[in-house]
Amino acid sequence: MVKRKRFNITGICIPGQHYMVDISGKIDEIVRDYIECDEYFTINRARQYGKSTTLALLYNRLKENYLVLDISFEAAEDCFVSLYSLAQGVVRKISRALTCNHTPGELMDIWNEPIDAQLPLDSLNEKITRFCNASKKEVILMVDEVDKAADNQMFLSFLGLLREKYLRRSVGRDHTFKSVILAGVHDIKNLKMKLRPEQTGHYNSPWNIAADFQVDMSFSEADIEKMLEEYEEERRTGMDIPAMAELISDYTSGYPFLVSCLCKLLDEKELAWTREGLQEAVKIIVRGPNTLYDDMIKQVAEYPELSAMLQNILFRGSEYPYHEYNKVANIGKMLGFLKNRGDTAVVSNRIFEMQLYSYFISEELSEDAGYIEHSPDKNQFIQNGKLNMDLVMRKFYEYYNALYQQEDERFIENYGRKIFLLYLKPIINGAGNFYVEAETRDKLRTDIVVDYRGMQYIIETKIWRGTEYNSNGEEQLVEYLERYHLQRGYMLSFCFNKTRKNAGIKEVICKGKMILEVVV
Repeated sequence: MVKRKRFNITGICIPGQHYMVDISGKIDEIVRDYIECDEYFTINRARQYGKSTTLALLYNRLKENYLVLDISFEAAEDCFVSLYSLAQGVVRKISRALTCNHTPGELMDIWNEPIDAQLPLDSLNEKITRFCNASKKEVILMVDEVDKAADNQMFLSFLGLLREKYLRRSVGRDHTFKSVILAGVHDIKNLKMKLRPEQTGHYNSPWNIAADFQVDMSFSEADIEKMLEEYEEERRTGMDIPAMAELISDYTSGYPFLVSCLCKLLDEKELAWTREGLQEAVKIIVRGPNTLYDDMIKQVAEYPELSAMLQNILFRGSEYPYHEYNKVANIGKMLGFLKNRGDTAVVSNRIFEMQLYSYFISEELSEDAGYIEHSPDKNQFIQNGKLNMDLVMRKFYEYYNALYQQEDERFIENYGRKIFLLYLKPIINGAGNFYVEAETRDKLRTDIVVDYRGMQYIIETKIWRGTEYNSNGEEQLVEYLERYHLQRGYMLSFCFNKTRKNAGIKEVICKGKMILEVVV
């Protein structure tokens, strides 16, 4: 019996066992632009971004022409007791890699010669020189999980050794590794090190010889489509492959773990390969638990400045200029929460956005006694399994007037959207999600897209700036309704003039679309 393929979200993806995106083009790019150019570099990407799978496939590509030493610092704490233990640890790890490579005995003998306990790094230096000089193949060193060692001074000493040999090789005075590849979340060149608790952090650059790694490791819509074609050929689900690839790309922005996780849920939970099935899979991911979500919440708690930036982006429409040397934005990018779009820091994908909204709102609700006292009865909004968004909007008008009418303009301008989302979240919780169209998120307007049991609803929230601005908002909302093939939309405006003469609820028709407008 042939074991069928499956989607994999743990460990290394293996062709022949797993449905996976074909990244052979990315491997070709790494070989051409980095390995063949004798570069030292770091593959630094967020957690579960396919680094280990990339290294495994790269190893298979290189092993025919090079002697590839693949090691990892996973569970290597014992290596950092002293410089001698570090040198010994590196020697043993590489020795195991040589054994797996069936390395000739004379090379094994050179590598396994004892390390000088008095001068361990100098001894390791000589060993590398003799080994690389004796090898008939050029030697490549690949080191995974460098984050486990990156905040240790001894590891920096090891990087310093590699750096020295790289520089001496460039002027013909040493033999060393052709290429060194480090893989981890952090970019070792710009890692903010804290070597001892009593020290303040400082930037240390023992790896400033490294080339910038520019290979895009995210999955494109075309990448996803090819993977789905292979799946469909075997499983015959009848899915619309281009449409599904587009939807998956829209929700994930090509984040490898999220792409595989959605497909795995659709496959193993036997959900329909349709928009409705995908929305159900998204709901499961957002609700958690999963390893990536667990890590996200831990990191948000660990970096309060990043947490504040994310909340300002999500709830206030704040825009932060993106700069590689801005500490908070750089941490957000490193962890995968943020990306650079047009020199502005934005949340990296819709699923992360949903998860962050869900987390921040749940934290707020647990502390908001006023909300609990005035919270609406969720059941009234669900009729025949469908969400009555008209009623949600009408009841929000009453809710807002009861709790927030007396708040000043600055408070509402900063938190109006958050007030609405705090109201909305418990109503759709368990059966739906929402996200915000990133290109409309600013301090004046935003479009919220609600997914509920296969149905979608678009609510534009904005600050009231007069009838002309309101008419422009109606036309913009109509454009989004067209994009989502919807006939009905909703507009929520926060009005600050003292008479509030525009406050109320009305229905308007704009370019053939029906809009329910609520002004509070």
